[in-house]
Amino acid sequence: MARAATTSDVFNAVAEPRRRQILALLRDGEHSVNDVARSLRLRQPQASKHLRVLKQVGLVSARGAGQQRLYTLHDDGLQPIHDWMMSFARFRSESFERLDQYLNTLKKKERGS
Repeated sequence: MARAATTSDVFNAVAEPRRRQILALLRDGEHSVNDVARSLRLRQPQASKHLRVLKQVGLVSARGAGQQRLYTLHDDGLQPIHDWMMSFARFRSESFERLDQYLNTLKKKERGS
């Protein structure tokens, strides 16, 4: 089965490690494409391509500032990923509860020996 285009949804867009690095960088505030390229040691066209994908899926926006464009993170665009991850919260809680029960059983056995 063919993989969906990176611009089709947030999941595909953030599957690329460099895009996750860009999101982490933008978490600290807006940056120009040149700032992004320099910070992540990318060529400017590469940084522009990644920013374009992130913009198309609604994770960043750009505003003009003179001759440059400044990119800003839109963390509300990460909501689908957050919602998906939260669907596993019950599983994680149950796993920790089972681990806690197992450790308590081991402690009881240790005291009994």
